Amino acid sequence: MLGKPDTATAGTAEASRVAKYMPGFGNDFETESLPGALPQGRNSPQRCAYGLYAEQLSGSPFTAPRGTNERSWLYRIRPSVKHTGRFSAGSFPYWKTAPCLDDHSLPLGQLRWNPIPLPEEGTAFLAGIRTMTTAGDALSQVGMAAHVYAFNADMEDDYFFDADGELLFVPETGGIRIFTEMGVIEIGPSEIALIPRGMIFKVSLLPGVETARGYICENYGAKFTLPDRGPIGANCLANPRDFKTPVAAYEDKEAPCRLHVKWCGKFHLTEISHSPLDVVAWHGNYAPYKYDLRTFSPVGAILFDHPDPSIFTVMTAPSGEEGTANVDFVIFPPRWQVAENTFRPPWYHRNIMSEFMGLIYGRYDAKEEGFIPGGMSLHNMMLPHGPDASAFLKASTAELAPQKLDNTMAFMFETRFPQQVTKFAAELETLQHDYVECWEDIERRFDGTPEGRW
Repeated sequence: MLGKPDTATAGTAEASRVAKYMPGFGNDFETESLPGALPQGRNSPQRCAYGLYAEQLSGSPFTAPRGTNERSWLYRIRPSVKHTGRFSAGSFPYWKTAPCLDDHSLPLGQLRWNPIPLPEEGTAFLAGIRTMTTAGDALSQVGMAAHVYAFNADMEDDYFFDADGELLFVPETGGIRIFTEMGVIEIGPSEIALIPRGMIFKVSLLPGVETARGYICENYGAKFTLPDRGPIGANCLANPRDFKTPVAAYEDKEAPCRLHVKWCGKFHLTEISHSPLDVVAWHGNYAPYKYDLRTFSPVGAILFDHPDPSIFTVMTAPSGEEGTANVDFVIFPPRWQVAENTFRPPWYHRNIMSEFMGLIYGRYDAKEEGFIPGGMSLHNMMLPHGPDASAFLKASTAELAPQKLDNTMAFMFETRFPQQVTKFAAELETLQHDYVECWEDIERRFDGTPEGRW
């Protein structure tokens, strides 16, 4: 919101029209929505302008090295201690947290689902989240969870923050608005947004949108950052200038509100008399951001062979072991394929990492059918996977002219930890129980001759 509203509802309406951004990844930003609200040359003056309160939000230990130290100073109408009262137990039973060993009868295997059904009754964002897999241990701050969301109602007077991890939003259909303490983010399919651990926000539908559906990676571990490019050099992949952080926007609302908190896998609720999204100005580097996946600049093989899928890593959350991610966020965007005498789709493989995939739009080149937008697949560690029989035959016999894979956007949450399937996912009616049959028609082509049998 720019300026003070005449009424509480006017404040929300005005803020909702403001979605402006500052470019850069990991920058130290400063922004104010009222002139002079941001102190200069100091963080905590004796009296802040406009009667605001100064407060620091830290996303790292105070003594973390400068390169990984994250904090922001917020100048708000009330300090956060006024945004909580006595807590009572909350409940979102379909949102699970690792370690989660749900009791179900689904055996080990390669798994694939069609999209979850869209809600028919009024469902707001928090109630529309369903956990598909969990990995690691949130209490030890390692691992992740893969969720899907589907909702058709706004969070009007409800707010939320997640103390267990940061949340990476990947919309599949429908545009959404995420109003955070530090500004407004609007995203739709082919865009992502990241909300840092502990940051308060609420989610609504963009004007004209009736239902939204998508995916969320809840990262319990070290924060997402950009991967090192190594020999690639200074450019390509995800470029820092394409990440956008919102300018300051606040909601001055005096009305009964509810703040939901996820903490160590449990939900808690506190009732307050006002909106907690009351930050008028802020500066620092602990902030939410958005990114347009269409600005990702892919690199690949330009003569022969197929590079590892890690070449498509947008962001990585590192673990304590170099080169082994707590979570990687990988995409498979539109791109040219030009490799000569090469099987161009992803090859058959087994992997120490566990891969949860989703499809935003189009078709994934390793699957001829069955993997549709909004769908999901899970290939856990050391379980073999790769192209289905028809995709293999097509790629093995195709004329290898330059080919552009267009109108496609798939992604992967890949983690070093095994992903445990939740009871909801195991019993979901869209589970494709015949998925493994996609490899049944792969033929023996060995006949003792160099040419093989085709």
